[in-house]
Amino acid sequence: MKIYIETIPCGWINNLLDEIAERGSGHTPDKDIPEYWNGDIRWISLKDSNKLDRIYISDTEDKVSQKGIQHSSAVLHPAGVVVLSRDAGVGKSAITTREMAVSQHFVVWKCGQKLNNHYLYYWLQLMKPEFERIAVGSTIKTIGLPYFKKFRVVYPILMREQLEIVEIFTNWDHAIDLTTQLIEAKQQRKRGLMQQLLTGKKRFKHFINSKETQDTEIGPIPSDWLYTTISAIAHSVSERNVAGCDLPVLSCTKYQGLVDSMTYFGRKIFSDDTSTYKIVRRHQFAYATNHIEEGSIGYQDLYDEALISPMYTVFETKSNVEDRFIYALFKTEIYRQIFERSTSASVDRRGSLRWSEFSRIKVPLPSLPEQKCIAQVLDTCDQELALLNRKLALLKKQKQGLMQQLLTGKVRVKL
Repeated sequence: MKIYIETIPCGWINNLLDEIAERGSGHTPDKDIPEYWNGDIRWISLKDSNKLDRIYISDTEDKVSQKGIQHSSAVLHPAGVVVLSRDAGVGKSAITTREMAVSQHFVVWKCGQKLNNHYLYYWLQLMKPEFERIAVGSTIKTIGLPYFKKFRVVYPILMREQLEIVEIFTNWDHAIDLTTQLIEAKQQRKRGLMQQLLTGKKRFKHFINSKETQDTEIGPIPSDWLYTTISAIAHSVSERNVAGCDLPVLSCTKYQGLVDSMTYFGRKIFSDDTSTYKIVRRHQFAYATNHIEEGSIGYQDLYDEALISPMYTVFETKSNVEDRFIYALFKTEIYRQIFERSTSASVDRRGSLRWSEFSRIKVPLPSLPEQKCIAQVLDTCDQELALLNRKLALLKKQKQGLMQQLLTGKVRVKL
């Protein structure tokens, strides 16, 4: 997204950032000299990418010593400077809450009296798509330092107007943060429920026939549950697209399961000839035979029929299984680890887990009505999370629209 401003409103100015803020950068002290490291000075590096874009940065993964600063080109920047990543994670920014140094992968601005640092932070946020567009590099995208000599910022001359704009975005960010925190809490709650319900540690009272337990590979489970092999509750399916039907092609992801390949990747990554691809029908499962240890297993509930790479294994369950229950079980960390161990122990030296070995894995299985009740609870969690994620996406979209209007003067705040 390039920012086009046809006219600068009265009382606003389009200026070189270097004329109203002091630009700096950083350096990496010699890592072979231990006394340069593990001091008390926070040092922002690419390791801290996930801490950026949250307005403030208060702590860092690595710390350097005063000697490290003195014997390198690193600089100790004051609190309140605005930092921008110009390499991996290009365009991410934050405001420091204390004195910090930065690596050479960052640009730093200390704002003068004409420009508020929070206003600059939001301007950089607005410019993120532009930073991503102009970054170059085959493996790691980067923006050269000369670019920032010509970098411009549009801002109102009155500091009061800058602060009014900042307050609007601060309130918007507060709503985004609260929603994000709520999503994280709901996700944690769901993980806890999965751990309890899927192993019988917590049960619905009307299903309990015995309080006795049986020992299994995944720990104790109720004695009135089955603990059986996957082969006893499911069978493999191998139906090829020999007719060359034009069907959607799916891919499998670690967290989202099966996804439409074109939609997910935004481009075609599969073969033009799909005659060897497998057909995966609605209510069937598929896992990446060579990568299931990463958790790449999915449930097909997107289309009546779709295609998947021949490198996948497809299977379906029997009538005594609630698919939503068994899929939730397969997506737990416990079963990811079981898949990983089974892959490592596989006789297939290429590291794959074929159906003959996958189907020998054992799973806990309550009665069908209890499976359905457990699945319903987890479905409710998913519905709550879906609503919150839609709300979060909408808040972010609205904020982006506001930034485009308020930071260019197209819409003015009342003073």
